[in-house]
Amino acid sequence: MLRHCARTRRETRLAVGELSREERNPLDTEMQPATAKWYDRRDYVFIEFCVEDSKDVQVKFEKSKLDFSCVGGTDNLKHQNEIDLFDVIDPNVSKHKRTDRSVLCCLRKSESGKSWPRLTKDKAKLNWLSVDFNNWKDWEDDSDEELSSFDRFSEMMNNMGGDDDLPEVDGAEDDSADSDDEKMPDLE
Repeated sequence: MLRHCARTRRETRLAVGELSREERNPLDTEMQPATAKWYDRRDYVFIEFCVEDSKDVQVKFEKSKLDFSCVGGTDNLKHQNEIDLFDVIDPNVSKHKRTDRSVLCCLRKSESGKSWPRLTKDKAKLNWLSVDFNNWKDWEDDSDEELSSFDRFSEMMNNMGGDDDLPEVDGAEDDSADSDDEKMPDLE
């Protein structure tokens, strides 16, 4: 009987938010979606779940769905995200990597070169999901992506032309001595 009362007091303290972070059990609270950012590339779609110090990370890739769950964040909460994807992925090649600050998922598109205008199948705006504009690249319009940096540099140099294209500059070929060409006096 005493045990039942202690449990009831704990549940009451949990309900009114009086438990310290150490006393909280992440399973006592509801699961919350983790904040996430995504961006599109030619062959992959990247999703970064922003959960610091994540534990028990589970990522399940399916052809048209992604399930993510973990425990972490400043409040050590249980996070769960279920995403019905815009298009089909290859679950066997898709992978994820956990860091101290986030979990990055790399989803291999089943149809390479097809742009994803959004991450989800539905057009509804999800408050926990945003576009990662720092990593976004409009690869559809970028015809130079296949060229390496050296190839682009070489192409640029070839397009610049040779010495024949340079305009005449007065005195450019003049080897005569100028007034400022004389030797400077020694410093004292």
